[in-house]
Amino acid sequence: MPESPYAWARLFAALLLSAIGGVGMWSVIVVLPAVQAEFGVARSAASLPYTATMICFGFGGILMGRLSDRFGIFVPVVAGTLALGLGYFVSSQATSLWQFVLAHGLLVGVASSVAFAPIIADTSLWFTRRRGIAVAIIACGSYLAGTVWPPVVQHFVERSGWRSAYLGLAAFCVITMAPLSLALRRRLPLAAAASAVGRATAWTTQPLGMSRAALQVVLVLAGLSCCVAMSMPQVHIVAYAHDLGHGAARGARMLSLMLGFGVVSRLASGWICDRIGGRRTLLLGSSLQALALLLFLPFDGLIPLYIVSALFGLFQGGIVPAYAVIVRECFPPEEAGMRVGTVLMATVFGMALGGWMSGVMYDLTGSYHAAFVNGVLWNVLNIAIAVVLLRRPLRAEPAGLSP
Repeated sequence: MPESPYAWARLFAALLLSAIGGVGMWSVIVVLPAVQAEFGVARSAASLPYTATMICFGFGGILMGRLSDRFGIFVPVVAGTLALGLGYFVSSQATSLWQFVLAHGLLVGVASSVAFAPIIADTSLWFTRRRGIAVAIIACGSYLAGTVWPPVVQHFVERSGWRSAYLGLAAFCVITMAPLSLALRRRLPLAAAASAVGRATAWTTQPLGMSRAALQVVLVLAGLSCCVAMSMPQVHIVAYAHDLGHGAARGARMLSLMLGFGVVSRLASGWICDRIGGRRTLLLGSSLQALALLLFLPFDGLIPLYIVSALFGLFQGGIVPAYAVIVRECFPPEEAGMRVGTVLMATVFGMALGGWMSGVMYDLTGSYHAAFVNGVLWNVLNIAIAVVLLRRPLRAEPAGLSP
């Protein structure tokens, strides 16, 4: 039942599973310098495994979301767990960059996606009055993964090499995620009830004064633009710190610090979202993210980079969960898996596109200055979209149906 003790217990089991399964998004960032050195490629080419992983992660989120809508979240979680272990094993055996790219994208990327959008969508259906904070908590899974995994992976890369580290990840993910998936076996009675209500009482066909398809496209563009901006510090901070002479290990700690403060930001934004709504939260988070990106331009010392990394995490953590809340405010609950998965796919594609663009700009200019400027410009586009969405009134919902 919504807001029940079981719903909260399920939420925290899903959070732990998400934090473990989310390693797929962050491990490839940490091994980027080692992979570049071993295969002897340029920085832009070494960024391709991350790009492929995030593209497959995005499409995987839609696929896993559709499976979740139809069969419940348990089935895609079990499938993702097994594929994740296989993906890390196969990646560790790659003998060329392209083998690594394909294995990491098609297996690790798709498998890790179940720990993001599908679990967020599933969680949103178990809550009504506290949906904002519940979505924020489960969305912290990816940031907890980003906080814990980079220094852990970096430690094992330095100690025994990236291949051995990947073999360890393969075993750990299967051993821990398989038992946790059992906590998600119960099908969602709230979803079934909401679906029945939805069949009897149609939702508005023009949320925010747009067709559902048009609003979906606008939200996809918003997700893409904000995460192109977000990707510059998150994807390249390890390489950036290494290039500045601070070392890859300190860069991994900066990433960990950034994502640790992102957890704080997501929880605070969830509390805010329950009070001011998803659209206002999106505008607030996007504006603060733009400010943090600008702060990277004048500062490149070790201590200032630690401070700015923490601020960046603190400012931008609430953006992605706001999209899930906006979707639930505007679309029927029986479409949650696909709708949330599609929007969050766009955020993942934004990370992939931005990560690759930053690598190209680095190769062309020899620095990351242009990449930071590029991120700010994409952020301005996201702010403009957030303003447009906020200025449009939410259409009245059918009586008796909570958004």
